[in-house]
Amino acid sequence: MALKATIFKIKLSLSNLDVHFYDDFNLTLARHPSENNLRMMARLMAFILNAQEENLAFTKGLSSDSEPDLWKINHDGSIDLWIELGHLDERRIRQVASKTKKAKIYTYQGNMSLQWFASIEAGLSRFSNLTITHLTFPDEAALEEMVERGMSISCTIEDNEIWLATETSRMCVEYKILRS
Repeated sequence: MALKATIFKIKLSLSNLDVHFYDDFNLTLARHPSENNLRMMARLMAFILNAQEENLAFTKGLSSDSEPDLWKINHDGSIDLWIELGHLDERRIRQVASKTKKAKIYTYQGNMSLQWFASIEAGLSRFSNLTITHLTFPDEAALEEMVERGMSISCTIEDNEIWLATETSRMCVEYKILRS
């Protein structure tokens, strides 16, 4: 019997002071059985950092090789924004960059992610539509405490910091744009 995804309902109140975007969202995230809370929250951070993009949507993610973690599809079916998490190989980056107007990769695995970026950085010059951002979760234990099946999160973004607050906890996620 196949394992099913765990569904998370998130009420998100977002204030992005860097781009002057403010909105409330009711999100549904499906956590794949092979996905941990850190990766799921990294997907949420990718959404938060791109929430000003109208029609941004979560996809099947890990369940489908042909879809990213998030995307924005235009009314004509073309892909305007493709967002993936992790350490993509150059072949996958080439495929992604050719399918969309803007491609974004978010990494979140500490020094391993920075080493991955250093190893592929030289080959990225031909991808003018690619941005790579590294997320830093300074306290993974606090992150684990924050994750619940029904979450209400208040989020403020300013100066490369994402401040998350629930009724019981608060934490900061830092991000650094490695390539834009």
